[in-house]
Amino acid sequence: MVRSSSRGEVSPGLWRREAGTVVRRAGALPERATASGAVVADFRIVPAPTEWTRHAHRLHELVWVRGGTLTSRVGDRVFTVFEGHGLWMPAGVVHAGRATEGARFHSAFFAPDRTPVAFGEPKAIAMTPLLVSLLTHLSRTDLAEAARLRAEAVVFDVIEPSEHQLALRLPGDPRIDAIAEALLDDPADGRSLEEWARGLGTSERTITRAFRRSTGLSFAQWRQMLRVHRALTLLSDGFDVMSVSERLGYAQPSSFIAAFRRVMDTTPGAFFGAVDAAPGDVRNSVSGGENAGLSA
Repeated sequence: MVRSSSRGEVSPGLWRREAGTVVRRAGALPERATASGAVVADFRIVPAPTEWTRHAHRLHELVWVRGGTLTSRVGDRVFTVFEGHGLWMPAGVVHAGRATEGARFHSAFFAPDRTPVAFGEPKAIAMTPLLVSLLTHLSRTDLAEAARLRAEAVVFDVIEPSEHQLALRLPGDPRIDAIAEALLDDPADGRSLEEWARGLGTSERTITRAFRRSTGLSFAQWRQMLRVHRALTLLSDGFDVMSVSERLGYAQPSSFIAAFRRVMDTTPGAFFGAVDAAPGDVRNSVSGGENAGLSA
C-alpha cells in the first residue's frame, strides 16, 4: 500500500514529513529469502522521500544507504543512518523508517537459523568497504551455491558493531513528551527551560529530573543531540553549514559547529571532507555515542 503525503505531518518519534513523502507498508521479503544460503541482499533507489510504517520481519535485516540518510524509530530510540554505517534490526523487532529522496537504499536479510552472529537488539554496524563489497556480491542472482556460502562465511567473520552507536533516546515520560515532540517537529524551537516549565505548568527542576531519568541527559544536552541528528540528514542532503545552522536555531554557524564537535568529535566540514576522501565511496566511522559525549 502506497500513499503520498503533501502535509507536514509528524509521526511520533520521527521528523516532520517532507511534502510529497510516500508512505508505504513494508513489502514482501525478496523471493530468494527462502532459498539456500543465509543472506539475501538487494538495493533500490528511493525516488521520493519515503516512510515505512511500523512493521517487523521474520528475518534479521541490515539496512544502509548511500547518497542520503535513513531515520528509524525503534521503541524509544531514533537511529540516524548515514553512509559508512548500517542498522541491524533483529527478526521480530517492530520498527518504522524514513529515507531521504534519492537515497540508494540497501538491505540484506539474514536467516536466523543459519546466521551465527547474534545481535539481540538494534545495533549500528560499521559498513566497511569489505563488508559492502561482500553484500553487493551476494546481491547477484547468478552465484553458485558454493560461492555464495564462501562469501557468507566471510560476512559473518567481518560484520561488527560500529564503535559509535549514535541513537537518540526519546523520553517516554508524559511530563516532558510534549517538549520532545515539539522539538522533533521543529528542532529550531529555542524556548528555554524556564519557558517550557511555565508553559507546561510545572517546575524547571521537574523537567530537568524527568530528562535525566528517562534519557540520561539534561534538557540542553538532549536538544543538542537531537539537533545533531537532524543536522546529519540536512548536511547529507547538500545543505551548507550556514543553512543548517539557521534551520536548527543557532545564532551563528560557529555555535552550531561547536555543538556538532561536542557530539561527533569533529567539525561538519572535517567530517564530510573525510567522507569525500574515503576510498570506495564509503564514509568513515565517526565519533559520538548513544546519548553520550555531550556537555550541558
